[in-house]
Amino acid sequence: MLVDTAVTVLHVLTGALWVGSVVFVAGAILPAAVGGSLDAAPLESMSRTLVVGSRGASVVMFLTGGHLAGTRYTVETLTGTGRGHLVLAMLALWLVLAALVEVGNGRLTDGLQEKRVRAPARDALGVFRAAAVVGVLLLVDAGLLATGAAFY
Repeated sequence: MLVDTAVTVLHVLTGALWVGSVVFVAGAILPAAVGGSLDAAPLESMSRTLVVGSRGASVVMFLTGGHLAGTRYTVETLTGTGRGHLVLAMLALWLVLAALVEVGNGRLTDGLQEKRVRAPARDALGVFRAAAVVGVLLLVDAGLLATGAAFY
């Protein structure tokens, strides 16, 4: 019971920090870069930090989510109940979020290496906004699971 509680807390905190960082990049960092308020070097450093954090969060979410799914669900409950469907939706959203962060970071860093800022930030902004939306959907999904509001 204590292990499951600790794993749940780690899972939720990691997810919240990951989504929060993506939303911050999409809502504050990249718009500032598009507006010319950031130089290439700090933006490159922030981008590198985000992608390392995103990859680390992906691993933590995979391990903790796998533990939670393995101890709380069977194949039948994952595929045959509302809560199980929410867990599977969370897995799909997690994969999409990780992919969008990687794609957005790739678009951003390609231009930053040439010491350009505005165009790469503009190219990455749409991808990071999509990632932010996916992240918010992940948090909504988690909230539905946490409250037990899922349909059985």
